[in-house]
Amino acid sequence: MSTHSVHSHNFLGAAHDANAKRTLWVVTLTVVMMVGEIAAGYITGSMALLADGFHMATHAGALGIAAAAYAYARKHSENSAYSFGTGKVGDLGGFASALILGLISLGIGVESVLRLFEPSQVQFTTATVIAVIGLFVNIASALLLAGGGHEHGHSHDHSHGHHGHSHGQDNNLRSAYVHVLADAVTSVMAIVALLAGRFLGWVWLDPLMGIVGSLVIARWAWSLMQDTASVLLDKTDEHVAEEIRELLDQAAQFQITDLHVWRVGPAARAAIVSVQGPRGFSADEVRATLVAVHEVTHLTIEYRTVGN
Repeated sequence: MSTHSVHSHNFLGAAHDANAKRTLWVVTLTVVMMVGEIAAGYITGSMALLADGFHMATHAGALGIAAAAYAYARKHSENSAYSFGTGKVGDLGGFASALILGLISLGIGVESVLRLFEPSQVQFTTATVIAVIGLFVNIASALLLAGGGHEHGHSHDHSHGHHGHSHGQDNNLRSAYVHVLADAVTSVMAIVALLAGRFLGWVWLDPLMGIVGSLVIARWAWSLMQDTASVLLDKTDEHVAEEIRELLDQAAQFQITDLHVWRVGPAARAAIVSVQGPRGFSADEVRATLVAVHEVTHLTIEYRTVGN
């Protein structure tokens, strides 16, 4: 016999709407800065500024994906066509952004290597001023996004042996944050390289910084891709699965025959638990035993009796 409670499949998390607003503000800031850099590049004839402007355009596109993911998830949060809601739309947006970020790092790396062997003329003063402005925009964007990375109040320490932990990371917001950090890193490296080129004549430092920046960005992209892919592929949440095993092991009358636990939203897990036990018990007793597992918001239990 299987039982389940009738409830909403809205697993977006309490911070969803606030994170969506943060992302829209960052998209606006990024687009404004992008237009400014491209315009300045054309006016001054600086290829460095033009390149950075179009580079920022790709970040604006990725941030736009994050904003669209928030909007789509909210619009379809109660749509019955989605069996477990739209809580993972953000992870899909995060994965797409990670791919874009990886391509950006590749492009920066290739361009930097080419410029290392064929240095280009750079208007150091103008480019430095624009890079500093860009850095301040990135810092403002990072501050906007910094407060929404996790669902708050979800860290806990279970009495049955688990250490405190924090679940609920919003990978869509994280992808936006990583893009902003990537821009900030490239801005800092550009400023250092431009100042060194202007005052020390180290023209070679500009492309070298570009190579280092591309490697840092590639590492962030790979980490984000791994985390979002594991959610999209319904990787087992081992921590929550272990909680369930421990609780049912303590209730000696129950034996798990099958267990599935996966993430359906930033702060939500779904679980299917197949249990066998003696007559006189039912799925209701199993559900009561597992009520302490706060991460599980959608629980399906199959109970089979054994023995006389």
